[in-house]
Amino acid sequence: MRIQLLFVLSTTIFLIATGASAGPKEDVATATMKWGETLGQNDPDKVVALYAPDAVLWGTLSPTVRADRAALRDYFVTAFKVLPNLKVAFGEQLIRVYGTTAVNTGYYTFSFVKDGEPKTLPARYSLTLVKDGDNWMIVDHHSSAMPPPPR
Repeated sequence: MRIQLLFVLSTTIFLIATGASAGPKEDVATATMKWGETLGQNDPDKVVALYAPDAVLWGTLSPTVRADRAALRDYFVTAFKVLPNLKVAFGEQLIRVYGTTAVNTGYYTFSFVKDGEPKTLPARYSLTLVKDGDNWMIVDHHSSAMPPPPR
């Protein structure tokens, strides 16, 4: 009886533990949210740390592609100056995972305070991430302002 009880208990714990673990799509969504939360800290070094060493960024505010860590850092230094108190809120995300590579495409809205007045900037994005150990690192990030609807 004790052995059966232990078996049932251990099986139940195993099923709960495996059911509670996140899948790769949820992990990519979590990594994306971490990027957004880190962006809100207005610390370029913390944001750049979420990008792989060979990452590429086409930023919302720049016509220049950024393809090294110094250039990525420079982009975020400038963004935090131009958009004070920068925050981001995510809309719909379409996450696809291909082994250790993932693509997250969607839209987000940046908010900031300019001259004491709250402002927003809707944009669309594509993030490509690769799994590095337990972490999903951004290797490609494209962001552009949302165009107005067609007339």
